[in-house]
Amino acid sequence: MATQSLSSLLQRASIDDHEEMLSSANAALEKSKSDINAQLVKVVALLKLDRYEDCLRVFEESGDALKKKAALEYAYALYKHGQPDEAINVVSRLARGRGANHLEAQASYRAEKFRRTAELYEELAKDKASMGNEENDLRINSWAADAQLQWKGYAEFVRHARPTREDLEAFETVYNAACLSIAKGDFAQGEMLLKRAKELCRTSEDLTPEDRAAELLPISVQQLYVLLRQGKSEEAESVLKEISVDDIPELSTKKIAQHNITLVQDTAANPYALYKALRQTPDSTDNDKLFEYQNNVMMGNSHAADLLVQKYDGIIRSASKVLSKAACPSLDARTNLLSVYSAAAHAQGQTGPKALKAILPVLERRPKDIGLVLTVVQLYVNAGNTTSAINTLEKLLQNLDESIAEQDKDIRFSPGLLTVLVSLYKLEGRKGQIRSELAKAANHWRNRAEAPVPLLRAAAASLLHSSDHADLSLSGGLFKDLYQNNTGDQFAVAGYVASQATLDYAKVESQLERLPAVDELIADVDIAALEQAGISPSSATAAAAAAAIAGARKRTAAESQTRATKRVRKSRLPKDYDPNKAPDPERWLPLRDRSTYRPKGRKGKQRAAERMQGGVVNEKAEETPATTQPKAQGGGASSKKKKKGKR
Repeated sequence: MATQSLSSLLQRASIDDHEEMLSSANAALEKSKSDINAQLVKVVALLKLDRYEDCLRVFEESGDALKKKAALEYAYALYKHGQPDEAINVVSRLARGRGANHLEAQASYRAEKFRRTAELYEELAKDKASMGNEENDLRINSWAADAQLQWKGYAEFVRHARPTREDLEAFETVYNAACLSIAKGDFAQGEMLLKRAKELCRTSEDLTPEDRAAELLPISVQQLYVLLRQGKSEEAESVLKEISVDDIPELSTKKIAQHNITLVQDTAANPYALYKALRQTPDSTDNDKLFEYQNNVMMGNSHAADLLVQKYDGIIRSASKVLSKAACPSLDARTNLLSVYSAAAHAQGQTGPKALKAILPVLERRPKDIGLVLTVVQLYVNAGNTTSAINTLEKLLQNLDESIAEQDKDIRFSPGLLTVLVSLYKLEGRKGQIRSELAKAANHWRNRAEAPVPLLRAAAASLLHSSDHADLSLSGGLFKDLYQNNTGDQFAVAGYVASQATLDYAKVESQLERLPAVDELIADVDIAALEQAGISPSSATAAAAAAAIAGARKRTAAESQTRATKRVRKSRLPKDYDPNKAPDPERWLPLRDRSTYRPKGRKGKQRAAERMQGGVVNEKAEETPATTQPKAQGGGASSKKKKKGKR
């Protein structure tokens, strides 16, 4: 009977009678607690009333039957209650449909799984037949996913480049496009788009005055951040007047607004006032929390204020408590940031060798702490001691090499650590070690599904300059893999051809047609401007061009003639010097070796004849005298007696 009354109630239900539906469902459940239809109506009514915690309680009390029958509603309640991972787990077991895809995309966005979010929105956008009125919402959400991908560091997966005409018609899309520009570091473009988003929001006819004010607040908060990053203090002050923190409903946005307002205000002169103001910002809840990168910035600013007021022991204790429970080594940004602030607290405001002396004992206790290692490396680099910086980083990599944990191997070849190592090697010109490290990393990541593409591209390009057959083969294999994953990647095609051309030209001959012609590559090159800038003209010989490419320093005859003549003082010139008369080319030879030399007298002519080729040979002069050994004398006696003389 309860089911019949409930069905009649649902037929008369409207969007405004959720309380009545809830009351009727409760009445039906008092008669039969196992009535699954009444349970379903109750959870739907609670969802409509935004009572997500109560809704989850009903699911837990009703058992697995209701969770299975209303799996989508159960997943939605988990998502809205701040449990996105649990929601994804539930919805992933459902039969795929637009509702399930939308919910998984929203939960994935909240769980910071932005690559999956972007993939789901792309799938939804491709199904034009079932899209209905979702096109604008999909465009807004896909821009938001791309902005988060850029902030997260996955720039290669961003699908949007610049907003189209359609994107610029809605303030939500313009706002998300501005966030993408800000994530890229283009604050000028972000500022311009935020101004347009404000204008569109203010002139929108679809919003009530209350909704318009609520939508303008987060735009103003983002605009305040952009102006602060650009150092536009006066404009930031004017935007600050538009922000009423108490009127912001979302706790996460309210926390960001209060934090940035604190930084705008003149608290830098008094670090204790800054410390107190930052401690007064509100905390967000699980279902309205900050994203990871936002939370890290907040934590960093808070610890920076702690350092300013010299709360060194407090930072060390709080960091040690967290780091003792965290994995080591770890690529987690928050964990490594804590290590950096812990190192700064140990240094107690000191820099240079004094800071190193305080931090190195901590590194001995935590040799695999990446944040700590990078802090020491930075201090060595600042001191100009690149060799010690390299040795410190190489010691960490050696410890990771000796580890048996697979996760440690992934960390050892992580793009971030390798970037630091390669940069240090470049400072000392260690090209061989650069190629060796990139080859090891390429072999480690090559067959992985989540291989870092930028690292593989860098390794392939570096190995291409090697003369080792094995390096060239590996480079060709990497370029081939990159091309197979993205057939439109001209860089991969060109690299594959370059790596294999010297090994097996027939293998890559067919790929040459895929490369752009040279005329296309140089079509926009201004040859006249290059020649005026000092580039040698095209009439230069091939030998001169080859010598220039090889770095030869030898000057051609034409270049020697065009050299500026060195000015000689008049006092160093001979008295009979005539600038219009060519100097004697034999002036540097001795007088007797010159062609104009004419000896005088009989003896002079005789000596000249003897030096002349084919002249008369003096036999006596040609005889070589025998060497005469002195006769040994004993006791200092002489063979002849000395004549007597006066003494």
